[in-house]
Amino acid sequence: MNKAEFIESIWKCGKYETKADAAKAYNAVVGALTGRLSKGAAKTRVIRLPELGTFQMKTRKARMGRNPQTGKSIKIGAKKVVTFKGGKNLLGSL
Repeated sequence: MNKAEFIESIWKCGKYETKADAAKAYNAVVGALTGRLSKGAAKTRVIRLPELGTFQMKTRKARMGRNPQTGKSIKIGAKKVVTFKGGKNLLGSL
């Protein structure tokens, strides 16, 4: 499912009169998620949605890797990543 299909499914649920209203709702949710995950202390970078799951911002440590073309060792810097763990309702329906 891509963004347009997702917005259409939001629109079809009957809560919004137009697809533009559904797109605004989608953008509001995405903005709230990214804003919460990108700002604040580590404890506030967790979003728990009981029906869906948990989004969390984590930091990967710097590490040594290998260039697959040359075999040469390279240093891979630390970076922030978002993780998702599905909730019981989501995993139970799979």
